[in-house]
Amino acid sequence: MAGHSKWANIQHRKGRQDEKRGKVWTRLIREIVVAARHGGGDLGMNPRLRLAVEKAKGSNMPADTIKKNIDKATGNLEGMHYEEIRYEGYGIGGAAIIVDCVTDNRVRTVAEVRHAFSKYGGHLGAEGSVAFQFKHCGQFLFAPGTSEDKVMEVALEAGADDVITDNDGAVEVISPPTGFEAVQKAFESAGLKPDHAEVTMRPENTVSLEGDDAARMQKLLDVIEDLDDVQAVFHNAEMPS
Repeated sequence: MAGHSKWANIQHRKGRQDEKRGKVWTRLIREIVVAARHGGGDLGMNPRLRLAVEKAKGSNMPADTIKKNIDKATGNLEGMHYEEIRYEGYGIGGAAIIVDCVTDNRVRTVAEVRHAFSKYGGHLGAEGSVAFQFKHCGQFLFAPGTSEDKVMEVALEAGADDVITDNDGAVEVISPPTGFEAVQKAFESAGLKPDHAEVTMRPENTVSLEGDDAARMQKLLDVIEDLDDVQAVFHNAEMPS
C-alpha cells in the first residue's frame, strides 16, 4: 500500500526531541515508575516496563537509577505517587492533539495544559473528543531504500497488521500494541533495524498545514511538549519539516 510520507515528519520530531534531551531522563523515569506500579517490577512479566527499561538504557541511564526507580514503584523504597492523565484538544486548523501526562498534581497539570492550548491558538476538548481519530498501535519505520519485500515478509509472519510504503520510499509497519515486542524481535532476528519503533497513537487521517498555520501549530506543540508533566504528544498535522 502507498501512503503519505511520514519519514520527514518523524525525523523532524525526533530532532526536536533530541534538542530537549535534558527532559528525557525525567520522562523515562516516570514511565518506569508508572509501568512498574501497574504491572510489577519483574521485566519478564511486564512488557510495558521492559520497553521503558530498554528506552532508558538506550538513553544511557545507569542501571542503578533504573533499579532504584523500579524499587520505588513497587514499594521497596519510598517514592512519589504519579498518575496518568490524557488530555485531548484541537490545534491550528482544527488539527487533533492528544497529550499524555504523568503527574503528582492533577490540578496543576490541567491548568498548565489548558493555558498552553488557549494562549497559542488551540483549545482543550472533552475526553473522547479527538481520540477516535487515532489508532493505538505499534509503529516501525524503516528508512527509504529498505527492502519492502523483506520487511513485509518478516512483519506479516510476526503478526503485524499492515505494511505501508510512503511516497518517499520509507516503509512503515503497523502492529497491534500487544504484538509490538513480537514484531520487534522478529525484525532483530532477521537483521532488520527500524530507525523508529514505538507504541503510539497513530492518526487515521491528517490535516495539512502550511506557512503561518504550520509555524503556529509547531509553536503550540513545542510549548505543550515543554511542560514538565507531559510524557508524549500525538497530533494529526502534516507540516513542512
